[in-house]
Amino acid sequence: MTTSPIDVRFVALLGTGHALPSQVVASTDLDRQLDRCIGTVERVSGVRRRHFATREETAATLAAEAARRALDAARLSLADIDCLVAASGTQDQGMPCNAALVHRELGLSASAIPAFDINASCLSFVTALDTMAWPIVAGRYRRVLVVSADIASCGLDWSTLESSAIFGDGAAAAVLGPSIEGRSRLLAAELNTYSEGANLCRIPAGGSRYHPARIDQPFDGLAQFRMDGKGVFRLAAAHLPTFVERLLARAGVGRDQIDWVVPHQASQLAMKHIAKKIGFRRDKIVDIFAEHGNQVAASLPTALDVAIRDGRIQRGQRLLLLGTGAGLSLGGMVLEY
Repeated sequence: MTTSPIDVRFVALLGTGHALPSQVVASTDLDRQLDRCIGTVERVSGVRRRHFATREETAATLAAEAARRALDAARLSLADIDCLVAASGTQDQGMPCNAALVHRELGLSASAIPAFDINASCLSFVTALDTMAWPIVAGRYRRVLVVSADIASCGLDWSTLESSAIFGDGAAAAVLGPSIEGRSRLLAAELNTYSEGANLCRIPAGGSRYHPARIDQPFDGLAQFRMDGKGVFRLAAAHLPTFVERLLARAGVGRDQIDWVVPHQASQLAMKHIAKKIGFRRDKIVDIFAEHGNQVAASLPTALDVAIRDGRIQRGQRLLLLGTGAGLSLGGMVLEY
């Protein structure tokens, strides 16, 4: 297999970072709060503990903390950044965009650097890396700060543990810039959407379709997250093997040439079966699900940063970033870190 020169982009992750809310919530805590037998929440969700934002913490404050850690890792300052992209699956508020709120939180008001959102649900981080690699290669931007921050805990329906207890809050960031002497490369990326699954993961409220002024039903339930977990898994599993085959072929690499698979930490079922479905050994999968839960778009970059900081991921290694998102979408990329 040979890599298509059209796909290859000489860009690098210059630094990464993540941030977690201050409140740690163990599954045993939820058992007590929900009046369940001890062990029920962990058995159903696969999560031992997760972090939930307090009322004082916002997606923007978490994003700013993660961004500063990514800049420190890259040995850069905010003055070195010429574009800020918020790649989150949830909104901090209806308007303005998340990026503007993070921009303000970072104290960039006087800088006037552009800030905008790229939202592809849980795949927002991968989609933002793919999208922003092109203007970096073209010279439009030199260093782009990509931040994913999601607070899922406020919109959960605790009567359905399978789709509520899996979630945690958090933020993660990366500084994207030109590759130094071509040592890092983005080899290939792809995003496919199968919109027959558009209703499998949803929060109906938050836009104009179910605005309180336009509906004749209670609003609170519309603001809660709904998921058909089995339906998501079935649809994703039907397309994932061929998706991965095609992505690896475009990157010009075989499975044995991938050092680490960094997936979106979607669910216990997904983390158990992803290795089998796509043909990788389980010890090649970066799995932080039990300690973090599903942090929406922040999930994959948090896993990436954890594996970089604990030394598993080293410069020069090939990574497969992979996930699913509401839509239903499959997304991934192969890069040389």
